[in-house]
Formats: sequence, C-alpha cells, structure tokens
Amino acid sequence: SGALLALSRLAEAYGSGLLQLTSRGSVQVRGLPAAVPEPFEDGVARAGFLPSAAHERVRNVVASPLTGLLGGRADLRPLVAELDRALVAEPRLADLPGRFLFVLDDGRGDVAGLGCDLGYRALDAERGELLLGERRRVRPVRLSKAADTLVALALRFAERRGDAWHVRQLDAPLSDEKTESDLRTPSTPRPAGPAGPHLVVDVPLGMLSPAQVEAVHAVADGGPVVVTPWRSLVLPDAAGDRAALEAVGLVTDPDNAWNLVSACVGAPWCTNGRSDTRALAAQLVRAGGPGDRTHLSGCERRCGAPTVPHTDLVAPTRIDLAELVLARA
Repeated sequence: SGALLALSRLAEAYGSGLLQLTSRGSVQVRGLPAAVPEPFEDGVARAGFLPSAAHERVRNVVASPLTGLLGGRADLRPLVAELDRALVAEPRLADLPGRFLFVLDDGRGDVAGLGCDLGYRALDAERGELLLGERRRVRPVRLSKAADTLVALALRFAERRGDAWHVRQLDAPLSDEKTESDLRTPSTPRPAGPAGPHLVVDVPLGMLSPAQVEAVHAVADGGPVVVTPWRSLVLPDAAGDRAALEAVGLVTDPDNAWNLVSACVGAPWCTNGRSDTRALAAQLVRAGGPGDRTHLSGCERRCGAPTVPHTDLVAPTRIDLAELVLARA
C-alpha cells in the first residue's frame, strides 16, 4: 500500500491525479505530459515499480488474486515473484510483445479463463498443468519447475515468433509435446465483500482517486494490496474496515449497482471518445443501475469491454433506462 500511495502522489504531481486499474491487473497513471518528467520516472523506480526498464512492458503476469490467502489448490505467490525475477534476468525476453500474457491459476479457475500466451494451472500443492495459447494444455509440471519451464517456452516463442504477437498466431506448435484441447471457461471473479478475514473492494470504473488511495493505505497499514484483473483490490485482513472504504466511494457490497457497470475512459480523456462515458455511467448508477452487466464505450473500439455477456452502449449521449431495457431484449 505504501507503493500505491507513492504512485498516487506522483499522479497528483505530474498527471490527472487518478490511477486506473486495467484488465491485466496493471495500474496506469493518466494525464501525463508527452515528455514524461524525469522526477516522475525516478519516483516510480523508487516506489519499486521499475525493477528493469528494459523489461517493463513484458512483465505481464496475472495470478489468482486470493492465492495464498483463501482457497485454491496451491499458494502461487512465490511463483509470481520467481517468474518475474526470471523474466527480468533474461535479456532476450525484453523483446517479447507488450501484449504477451502469463497467467497463473491456483486451481480455483478464476484466471485460467482470461486467455493467455503461457500459463500454469495448479492441480495440487506441488503440480500443475502448463497452458499454451489459451486453449491448449500439456503434461503436468512440478510447481518448483514452473518458472523455468515458462521462461524456456517464452524464449522458444521469441525465437520463432516472426510477426506473431501471441502463441496462438505461430505457424507451428510451440511445444513438441502432445497437447490436449482445453475449452476456455469464463473467469470467475470474486464479488466485492468479505472473503474470510480478507476484503474484496471494487473500484468504480477502475479509477482510484487520491482520497481512495489514502483510505486503502490507512486500512492496509502499509501491508500488501492485490490488484485484480477485474479492476478491484484485495485487502488482506480488512473485512472489518468496510465503512472507511465505502465512505470514499469504494464498493464492498456485491449488490451495489456499480458492480454491473463498466466504461472506457471516454471523452475528454481519450481523443477517440465521442461521449463522456464516466459521467454517463455515474448517471446510470444514480438512476438505480442497469439491472444487468452494461459497458459504455466512447467509440467503436469498445476498450475495456467485459469478456462476459453484457449490453454494449457505443458512444451514448444520454442514458434512458427504458431504451436500455429494449436494447438488452
């Protein structure tokens, strides 16, 4: 939480002040000038977010957010750290495409369905399956060997990729081993609210304000904060602190209308956006919510749209709940 607070203060000093959570569990600082100030870069590095400038765009690792805290077949937190160190230590992997994704699922099935280039899904505390290109799986590998195996496969991809951005785009299979089809299953995010002694906190539209970061830091008391690929946070041992977080506009109730609304950044923050999606989303929530999952897009690119079934509103100029019901029908 201390690192998140430091990043928030940098965002206030040099950007719009908002931190945006992404569908890959990353954090974006919005509103920076075209020439990023050197003090901003230095501050990001001091906060611990830049262990390797050469590898920053390829450290794309999504893991089960509650792993090691609650449920799951294995604690994958050590694997997350080991894989990240291994990626940074291999100079040849600095040239991986910026969209290349590693997914580590602790066996509960929450992130395996997100789609990946390479991944690991735990079968038990010591073994798991390798995932290749979203829909293929190969023989089990021991957890202790998973990071080395994933890095070796990533190097093989880097050697063979040509113009390919993803494993699924290769002309020949990445692995010489027999693979089995693995039908992609939807990811199953944990809803907002207590998870045992821990707390899942939804962030409306994925936008964290400075006041919200201050509240998260106070509740976490300097301890860890997990950013999820569903634009939410996991705060360990914080189930009793819901009121302080709700007071700054964060969501800890699974029935809150914000849980059914998402939006791209929209105008005026995006040059392609033709409508203020954030303002319209807030209007929709104030009106009682859409009743079903709804995504507001500022243009036809539909950035940030959910992977689950939803109603898609493209460049809306106003919100009419009656029209929304007809669109859903």
